[in-house]
Amino acid sequence: MDRTAQLTARPARADLAYDPPLSDTSPQAGAARVLAANWTGTSTVPSRSLYPHQWSWDSAFIAIGLRHVSPLRAQTELETLLAAQWGDGRVPHIVFNPSVPLDAYFPSPDFWRSATAGRAAGAPRTVQTSGIVQPPVHALAAWLVHGADPGLSRERGFLARVYPRLAAWHRYLLHRRDLGGGGLVSVVHPWEQGMDNSPCWDAPLARITPAPARSFRRADLDHGAPEDRPTDLDYGRYVRLAADYRDAGYADGGGQFAVEDPAFNALLIASEHALARIAEELGAAGTARRARAERLTGALVERLWEPAAGQFLCRDLRAGGAAVRERGVTGLIPLLLPDLPRDIAAALVRTLRGPHFSLGDRTRLVPSHDLLAETFDPHRYWRGPAWFNTSWLVERGLRTHGETDQADALRAAVVELAGATGFAEYADPFTGEACGATGFSWTAALALDLHQELLKHLAQGVSPTGTATFARSDEGGDRG
Repeated sequence: MDRTAQLTARPARADLAYDPPLSDTSPQAGAARVLAANWTGTSTVPSRSLYPHQWSWDSAFIAIGLRHVSPLRAQTELETLLAAQWGDGRVPHIVFNPSVPLDAYFPSPDFWRSATAGRAAGAPRTVQTSGIVQPPVHALAAWLVHGADPGLSRERGFLARVYPRLAAWHRYLLHRRDLGGGGLVSVVHPWEQGMDNSPCWDAPLARITPAPARSFRRADLDHGAPEDRPTDLDYGRYVRLAADYRDAGYADGGGQFAVEDPAFNALLIASEHALARIAEELGAAGTARRARAERLTGALVERLWEPAAGQFLCRDLRAGGAAVRERGVTGLIPLLLPDLPRDIAAALVRTLRGPHFSLGDRTRLVPSHDLLAETFDPHRYWRGPAWFNTSWLVERGLRTHGETDQADALRAAVVELAGATGFAEYADPFTGEACGATGFSWTAALALDLHQELLKHLAQGVSPTGTATFARSDEGGDRG
């Protein structure tokens, strides 16, 4: 057995729980059980039914929570995903499990045809993947995972192995996806941004001729109520865009959908900052990456900041670069950037607390869309419900800019509602009612992360504004 295999095979280290050890009755044990139930041996599925494969940004968020339970499993989560990276540097949004039946999820591997349609882009031959990407949270996750057990990370050479892949991933985005020529990255499909059904995509999608309904079968409706899922018309447009991208050999720049999105770019910038710290940990200079992060922050402000809206807006490159006049949570995520101008950070906090999102007043978690918009729906996928990962990002942003009381209250709400909903996929922003699946991996992971951060503050004698405890620790089991 080689050295890497020996290290990977150490069950005692993999099962070790960190600060404090988990007991069956501890408040975070339910979250840890969700992550254990969804673990496949090399990665974690978002849920066992509708989402039975590995998803890209899910795995990054999952690793952030897993680091508190098993740093080795958290490292493995990211390593498994990055092992499916394409030759051109892209990290695919799905890595398919070959043991899962084709009809369990659509679009399935035979739709994407990664090994053949993606050959020119360097798609791997040993694993099947999708051909699109998701937000680049991975370097941030890798840095946080390293910090959970630096000794184990150095012993395994974790950062040394993932750094070249993360650097190639960022190069792909910065060189192949600057479709507007202004330095920002564009998404070429709504699924890439991660907030799949957001009203921010309605106008850019309206130009797309949908694929015929008979040409695909929606497996998602086997697990979720139609009124909570994307419409058949929208789904047909998603399929058309993905098929056109595939048929063009996954070449970038020629599609009908190209949008500069605030959250996607903010997460790239945050991960550039993390890559700088990783480089320094490995003995290299991080100066160039920090300078790039600052330049990208400037480009984000120049191209996507809308003072009248008090937040960032998407830019539709196929409509002449026009701003998309929908207020989504995507426009608040840049709050997590440390170099954001002070006046812009203050404006984002006002918008977050104001009538459009009403955090701390009408809502406890951050709604995914503008409460006052005609397109708002408190239950339909990404058109209004509150998601735990975006609230985690906003909490981090509030804390970055000194809004400690607001951050403490949001942290408390994430932890409490995660447990109260059985670790639901998302929640009604007004009532906290569970929506979608329960037993959802990133909800469990991020609630666990915030709970551990609370415990650290309490151990240091810091009295937070909000109190965060899991309301219950029962398990769940699907995503719909």
